[in-house]
Amino acid sequence: QVQLVESGGGLVQAGGSLRLSCGASGRTYSGNAWGWFRQAPGKEREFVGVTSWNGGMTTYADSVKGRFTISRDYAKNTVYLQMNSLKPDDTAVYYCAVGLDVSQMTRKSGIVYWGQGTQVTVSS
Repeated sequence: QVQLVESGGGLVQAGGSLRLSCGASGRTYSGNAWGWFRQAPGKEREFVGVTSWNGGMTTYADSVKGRFTISRDYAKNTVYLQMNSLKPDDTAVYYCAVGLDVSQMTRKSGIVYWGQGTQVTVSS
């Protein structure tokens, strides 16, 4: 069984930065993809970005491209989401996920594990 635990959320002013972390306990497969999703109040959960764990493939939603960056720490079995130039529209609960591959995760499918979520609030 795998558990994903996010941390790093909080309140920040527009234009600021936050870094979210997602650590995994238990066995994960090197072929999996790790991704981030978010859900704002009254809206559906949406794709933010995803990276392949053992390769160089990373892709982002257009709404965050150029502002958000996903990175990996293999030794710590952890994925990060660096969020810069934050906007009030980025306010949401952010979820980490492990899935089958990058392509499926961009379509919000093939998700194997979800984290519990961490709140990010951006004030104007």
